[in-house]
Amino acid sequence: MALPDENKTYTYRDYKKWKDDRRWELINGNPYLMAPPSRIHQEVLREILTIFSLYLKDKSCKVYSAPFGVRLPKANENDDDIETVVEPDIVVVCDKSKLDDEGCKGAPDLVVEIVSPSTARNDKIKKFNLYEMAGVKEYWIVEPDNKIVTVFTLDDDKRYGRPGIYSDEDKIKVSIFEDLIIDLKSVFTF
Repeated sequence: MALPDENKTYTYRDYKKWKDDRRWELINGNPYLMAPPSRIHQEVLREILTIFSLYLKDKSCKVYSAPFGVRLPKANENDDDIETVVEPDIVVVCDKSKLDDEGCKGAPDLVVEIVSPSTARNDKIKKFNLYEMAGVKEYWIVEPDNKIVTVFTLDDDKRYGRPGIYSDEDKIKVSIFEDLIIDLKSVFTF
């Protein structure tokens, strides 16, 4: 199949047929080319992933890093008809029924997006709205250049409330776990 035309809409059926070394995401049927990650992006990802991996060892929740497909159906549509497929930098999934060989179908419990200048708009607007609507309980936007993490948690009304904003001098209490606190000094070590 030809590579996606950014002026057309697609489904997961189309997405699986794209033969390309580049990574793409679909948001409401619209294709978005993902930027190759920088060295700093990868260092921050590694540190956060390591913390979650060590914490979740021998626990029921699982952590995954990109490339890992997350399909977000609008209702109960067939897999091939899903119009939103994203590859967050890090996801935590506690409901094993959402996991399959393709990745995750449904909202992860926690999503971490590490922004770069080319992805900031999508991460802060499109994905914010997408993750809120899908029911992602906790959404982190990590800004390595500023050493800032913005954390959104889903309120009882199924909306993200006022965010917590943390710097490299702070610690984050992960809301989906009782006893996980992340010291951001260990994340922003570059």
